[in-house]
Amino acid sequence: MAGRSERKVLALSGGVGGAKLALGLAQELAPQALAVLVNTGDDFRHHGLHISPDIDTLLYTLSGRSNREQGWGLEGESWQVREALSALGVDTWFQLGDRDMATHLLRTGLLDEGQLLSAVTHRLASAMGIATTILPMAEEAVSTVVHTDEGDLPFQHYFVRRRCEPAVSGFSFRGLERARPPAPLQQLLASGAVATVVICPSNPFVSIDPILGVPGLWQQIAALQVPVLAVSPIVGGRAVKGPAAKMMAELGLPVDAAAVVRHYRQRYPGLVTHFVLDREDADLAETLRSGADDHIVVHDTLMQSLDDKRRLAQSVLQEARW
Repeated sequence: MAGRSERKVLALSGGVGGAKLALGLAQELAPQALAVLVNTGDDFRHHGLHISPDIDTLLYTLSGRSNREQGWGLEGESWQVREALSALGVDTWFQLGDRDMATHLLRTGLLDEGQLLSAVTHRLASAMGIATTILPMAEEAVSTVVHTDEGDLPFQHYFVRRRCEPAVSGFSFRGLERARPPAPLQQLLASGAVATVVICPSNPFVSIDPILGVPGLWQQIAALQVPVLAVSPIVGGRAVKGPAAKMMAELGLPVDAAAVVRHYRQRYPGLVTHFVLDREDADLAETLRSGADDHIVVHDTLMQSLDDKRRLAQSVLQEARW
């Protein structure tokens, strides 16, 4: 068993919402005490480049380079390449800024040389001055497919190109059955150092399910027998960020934090030990506690400022007896 100074928090994250709590955790923990496992089901090729949207959101957020107003992309971005492509008649539905493109160029080149995505991500993080470990959920390619009333759509086509307008009927993750946790994650899980797992307030269906769906991963995490805390991305019947609420309604689910809790309980039985709801959902917490083996706790979960992010991180760590 690792000593107290060697204990680590493993956070699971999608994009913007998850990155907010990851930043709070990074502010509260020593750099070596935090590892963030990131969804790569959103990854795709565009203009010949390998794009990892959620990883890049984590990289830019933790390095202090992100566009804070929109939550993704880079502050002070320019768009000359996009404008030049548009002038050549190219559909620029997925916007790549000039500085952002440098990240994708380096990543694509290194991957094409045969390097693994985890190693490439480590190099990018180091170049951006990030000491926190950022890991892709798998080395292998996994593609999130959204089943809609317009047919099956790759996630970025649904999310960006169609702006989440088609009605959703389900999701699948191509290649997930062949995916394996990257070696650095396997080493971390086997080390005995992981003392707390935090499921960030990311979309349960298209951000967290792909991560926990990597064969054997959620069972490995459950076997650690450490606190596993899941923060709800639904507050007061609305999604704080992204299309989670719309998806839930179209899937026939109640749009509330209770539905998020039930999703995790049913899909990953015994995994989550603590569910963190916002104070606005305190009435739901009382109902969810009845007869449950896990803990339902209530905190302020909205994260608008850096202080908000740090306070939520503090609350989560205190619940885990960190």
